[in-house]
Amino acid sequence: MAERLPTWVWVGAAALASVAGMVNVVGFLGFQQQAVTHLTGNTSLLAAALVTGDAGVALGLAAMLVAFVAGAMLSGLLVQDSTLRLGRRYGVALSIESLMLLASIPLFRGQHLGGPILAAMACGLQNAMATTYSGALVRTSHVSGMFTDLGIMIGHALRGLPLGRRRLALCALVICFFFFGGVVGAVLFAKIRYATLYLPAALTGGAGLGYFAYRQLAVRRPGLP
Repeated sequence: MAERLPTWVWVGAAALASVAGMVNVVGFLGFQQQAVTHLTGNTSLLAAALVTGDAGVALGLAAMLVAFVAGAMLSGLLVQDSTLRLGRRYGVALSIESLMLLASIPLFRGQHLGGPILAAMACGLQNAMATTYSGALVRTSHVSGMFTDLGIMIGHALRGLPLGRRRLALCALVICFFFFGGVVGAVLFAKIRYATLYLPAALTGGAGLGYFAYRQLAVRRPGLP
């Protein structure tokens, strides 16, 4: 990427990656012990549940897959673009994600399937808010793609090809903050259980308000990064 990434992209990627890390750890440590922020493992578990005839587990997993897709669909309706750009309705999407996470807390506490379903929908919404920025994939709800990009760039560097330093930095940022969010989530879950989700809910809500404020400032100061 030849151009400099705007400040709001760096801050947003770090904040949302940490949110996903926290939510996913709660999913793993919670009553279902399943991933929330990505679908690969849950799709495999669904296949296994269908083969073994475990209808209850299969239904729950299928509901989480549908919820994630529904969240992504909602993002498509709100943002209406696959490329990060200032002016899109990210603030609205983030606010809705925050409300979904808040609503999931009492359901998680009651060991109701609605908890992980709402959390999965929130993560689908978050992950679909943007696909690329200047050619760099921006996926904040899981890090498989970031690790893949990291490996590709290391391979290119070993062959003496130009290294996209900003793209490399973006991958490292998302991976590190996803891990950091997981650590924070695990520490909090051991102490306050599902109340841990209040933190990612606050972060997404705060990020939504912060984006709105930054957008208004950028309108007044067009040269703002």
